[in-house]
Amino acid sequence: MSVAVPLNGGDSSIAEARHLAVDFLTRARADQNVPVSARAMDLTQLVVSELVTNACKYAPGPMLMELSIVDAAVAVTVHDSATARPVARTEDPLRIGGHGLEIVMAVAQNFDVHPEPAGKRITARIALSGEPGTAR
Repeated sequence: MSVAVPLNGGDSSIAEARHLAVDFLTRARADQNVPVSARAMDLTQLVVSELVTNACKYAPGPMLMELSIVDAAVAVTVHDSATARPVARTEDPLRIGGHGLEIVMAVAQNFDVHPEPAGKRITARIALSGEPGTAR
């Protein structure tokens, strides 16, 4: 089960992406009997929010978000136009903001960045059981 949705890259893309993720996982649960925990639903919304926010902030223009169920996980993929790889900042408890990538990597089972001819593709997988990840 998978879906690909273009997003315009504006601020409304973040909320739209979260709603699409909830709808996707709700359909997976109802239509395909995929076991999706409440925690996985929450973590998926968080990861979608962070990845789409970063794409809006650092990559001009439209993007594509893909969601798919793969091996007891939901794969969240965001294609954007920026060629620079995201970098998790060093840990700093006094820093306000800038922790999104750290959070994604802490809750995802896997985190991958793949260069593409016109940007990059970032994929994070979240366990449908909601168990914390180890993507570091």
